[in-house]
Amino acid sequence: MTSHGIAGYDAFDDPYCYPGTTVLRNLLDIRDQSELDAFEVEISTLRADEPLPVGNFDPAHYRRIHHHLFQDVYDWAGEYRTVRTSKGGNLFCYPENIPAQMAALFARLRGGEAFADLSREAFLDQFTSFLAELNAVHPFREGNGRSQLSFVGLIGEVSGHPLHLEKLNKETFLPAIIASYFGNLQPLQDELNTLLV
Repeated sequence: MTSHGIAGYDAFDDPYCYPGTTVLRNLLDIRDQSELDAFEVEISTLRADEPLPVGNFDPAHYRRIHHHLFQDVYDWAGEYRTVRTSKGGNLFCYPENIPAQMAALFARLRGGEAFADLSREAFLDQFTSFLAELNAVHPFREGNGRSQLSFVGLIGEVSGHPLHLEKLNKETFLPAIIASYFGNLQPLQDELNTLLV
């Protein structure tokens, strides 16, 4: 089994990439990683500013959000990944387990009702735990972080705890989400607290 580093990911025998490269196959046939990164950020940011798909806060809803954000870049937008991936040697959920893990995690949301009528503190506790677990599943080959933020933004809106995602500091948020992977939720909770109105 071979391993290839792709945009910060470690992937194994990755059919998502152009042969002999670490560049993901894409709808524009961009073969340069920096050019692809720039296009992906630009177009997904534009899509994020559009109304996001409505749904029942279930896995299908989450997949529609990923598709919305990345439909211009990847033909597999909205589909669960079929390869094993990791970042920095930390393995995410095996692809064969993703559907079951997503179903179990999203069942806890109860269609978004799980976050209704909660105090700020209770919301923050449950919200942090949900985001940490969602990140550990990492259901898509690419675009997990942006999908997570768009989805949690929707949860914040409907639960009466809107988030100011424009305040997000990538330099502190990324280490916090990594810490959550290892069970330390406090840095992530602190980061989310700064985004709450």
